[in-house]
Amino acid sequence: MPAHKEKNSEEQNHKNIQNDTQASQVQWGRAWEVDWFSLASILFLLMFAPLIVYYFIMSCDQYQCSLTDPLIDLLMGNKHLSDIWNKTPTLTYTAAGIYIIWVAFQVILYMFVPDFCHKFLPGYVGGVQEGAVTPAGVVNKYEINGLQAWIITHVLWFANAYYFHWFSPTIIFDNWIPLLWCANILGYVVSTFAMIKGYLFPTNAKDCKFTGNFFYDYMMGIEFNPRIGEWFDFKLFFNGRPGIVAWTLINLSYAAKQQELYGQVTNSMILVNVLQGIYVLDFFWNEAWYLKTIDICHDHFGWYLGWGDCVWLPYLYTLQGLYLVYHPVQLSTASAIGVLMLGLIGYYIFRTTNHQKDLFRRTNGNCRIWGKKPEYIECSYMSVDGTKYYSKLMTSGFWGWARHFNYIGDLMGSLAYCLACGFEHILPYFYIIYMTILLTHRCIRDEHRCFSKYGKDWKLYTAAVPYRLIPGVF
Repeated sequence: MPAHKEKNSEEQNHKNIQNDTQASQVQWGRAWEVDWFSLASILFLLMFAPLIVYYFIMSCDQYQCSLTDPLIDLLMGNKHLSDIWNKTPTLTYTAAGIYIIWVAFQVILYMFVPDFCHKFLPGYVGGVQEGAVTPAGVVNKYEINGLQAWIITHVLWFANAYYFHWFSPTIIFDNWIPLLWCANILGYVVSTFAMIKGYLFPTNAKDCKFTGNFFYDYMMGIEFNPRIGEWFDFKLFFNGRPGIVAWTLINLSYAAKQQELYGQVTNSMILVNVLQGIYVLDFFWNEAWYLKTIDICHDHFGWYLGWGDCVWLPYLYTLQGLYLVYHPVQLSTASAIGVLMLGLIGYYIFRTTNHQKDLFRRTNGNCRIWGKKPEYIECSYMSVDGTKYYSKLMTSGFWGWARHFNYIGDLMGSLAYCLACGFEHILPYFYIIYMTILLTHRCIRDEHRCFSKYGKDWKLYTAAVPYRLIPGVF
């Protein structure tokens, strides 16, 4: 993709952002120019992603999680859109209060409670950590305290459930749709603020990108690492908190509702809580590692991350638990063991592949993978300020099988969540369908950016590891 060349007036308006940079430098990160397919995709998501979330949640609330019955009702004339909308719970003061307290509490834990977990948990990396080099050559520092925030939040949750009784453990489920409106408001507010900030007072002007297309810039973001003050980083906060901390609380609320309605918690609900809880805990245990992933290293902060983390993640990633409230499934012992094993094997692959890469990075290749010194391709890249950096891309272990083999573990875990729900409805299987599309697209998107970043060195790497995802297939 050719380098974007701004006009003089644009250079003045954008504070001479990215002046006199080489093509290889300005291509690193998200796109400078927008093709028609990308624009069409952006417009589709901006228009329909909020409707998709609403449709799934409404289907459970009004149609017992059937995705076809609402359409049949509308097509047969049994109901009008206004009938469905009028039955939808509206924003309430209760939900607004819950959401404001929730987000404010997570901000306090993020900003004002320095991490102490790394002082007594062996192997855990927390406290102040450095991120990857940005395209402008900046190395940001982060306060890694997500595990601590998760622990404090859940200790308080269980203390309330079993001792204080300030609120019902079903409070999230009972206010689920009113909370949806709150989440949408925050998602749009933070995304709009991030765009305005990128134009008027960016944290680092050299790490901003402008395509000239309003919709693309709004969705994919202008600023690379928007911050307020020294420590409040939009990407780290919204990627991890409040959505992922809430993930396990949401599932616990679903389990509490199942107990309230049916007098028991099914083994399928327990499986969903355990398997997704493992994933969430893994995320926070390895939050420092997360600083080196595509979300932090390549994505700019816009609606895609802002709204997505506030709405898409907590509402659609928890569909299995929501479904099991309406359709309690008690699996046979063999089926439950099978689902558990699938999820655990998937997690093992996911964690082992990522551990191999992390170990390789931390030791600069001076380690052993599967009992041998790892092989690698050495690459170079340039930042905007003209500084040359070097990276090593490992071609050993699972990373010698496929360039994104860690996603196989992700997909196995995602399938396990869905299989726990049985086969009566397709709604809980949205997650595995979505993750397959997302991770396949991410493979392609990540590799396009890596090629832009590393150039001919990336070709050497793909020659050494020819498969993207599935060895021998893709």
